[in-house]
Amino acid sequence: MSLCALTECNLNNTVLYKQTNFMTIKTDELRTSLIENLVSPAQLAQQIPLSESTADFIMQSRREIEAIINGEDKRLLVIIGPCSIHDTDAAIDYAKRLKVIRDKYRNELLIVMRVYFEKPRTTVGWKGLISDPDLDKSFQVAKGLNLARQLLVDINEMGLPAGTEFLDMVTGQYISDLISWGAIGARTTESQVHRELASALSCPVGFKNGTDGNVKIALDAIKAASVPHVLYSPDKSGQMCIYRTHGNPFSHVILRGGKVPNYHEEDIRNTCEQLKKADLKQKIMIDCSHGNSYKDHNKQIDVARSLAKQISQGEQSVFGVMIESFIEAGNQAVKEDTPLVYGKSITDACVDLTVSEDILSLLADAIKQK
Repeated sequence: MSLCALTECNLNNTVLYKQTNFMTIKTDELRTSLIENLVSPAQLAQQIPLSESTADFIMQSRREIEAIINGEDKRLLVIIGPCSIHDTDAAIDYAKRLKVIRDKYRNELLIVMRVYFEKPRTTVGWKGLISDPDLDKSFQVAKGLNLARQLLVDINEMGLPAGTEFLDMVTGQYISDLISWGAIGARTTESQVHRELASALSCPVGFKNGTDGNVKIALDAIKAASVPHVLYSPDKSGQMCIYRTHGNPFSHVILRGGKVPNYHEEDIRNTCEQLKKADLKQKIMIDCSHGNSYKDHNKQIDVARSLAKQISQGEQSVFGVMIESFIEAGNQAVKEDTPLVYGKSITDACVDLTVSEDILSLLADAIKQK
């Protein structure tokens, strides 16, 4: 064995590092291997910068969303777009078409494009564009981060705000400056670190009820996110830091259904009672997909019809909706040597743009009648 400063040997599957005057047993990182080093969030932002005019647009979009949550702006907030982004060209194509619809209904609806890069999995599966942009388990995360940031810049520069789910505790540092609205998903609403993250984010954040329909965990999350915390996180340079968060006054509940839907009048009334009891704003967003549609994308319009009726009859607590929508209806599986259908989801099934506009028209008409 060499007598250099540090040498490695293996003893009974335990890695040993032997130096001339001492021996240390390595006890950490035994089940990991390095894939690649990443640039810092600040370096990526330099490579793909945010212009001053686009920054102003994002700040204005956040203020408008906050005004809707506060009841000062009577429009309905609509988060609409693909279940997940896997093809940035198709996402840009969709965004251009959505921008036309956004302008058409700008007096009744504040439309924000759903731009989700991270997918929570119940067990295993594709985890999103950032994690695996080539859809082949090669995990080219640096490429994924570049694609994600560039796409968000391009969408915002069109005059279309972007919303996303914050799933990973690090990724947000690379893209959060480009986000006008954020979500914490049903599988992570109960996570303390995600509540702390939400309390630090500069945009309004929605918490979904649990996959079993439990709304209380979302209300607990709102209360937790509204107050200051100590948060451990890398800064924009990549240096690990301790932050004091200020609390997010614009966190809110998203009813996404569970074992049964929870968008009906009685569900909304019960949620409002729980919000009031918890001394929280009685403001609710409804997810037209997931448990509320029984995971059938064609039923999203049924949810929207019910909401439109409630809104037109004076329902004040529903301030926003979520819709899973893409260029083509349905979804598809990723299969080796099989080309993907352009503009069709590879995760949850979506409604197409024609049905999407039908839904938006229903909701806009309801706001006019309110």
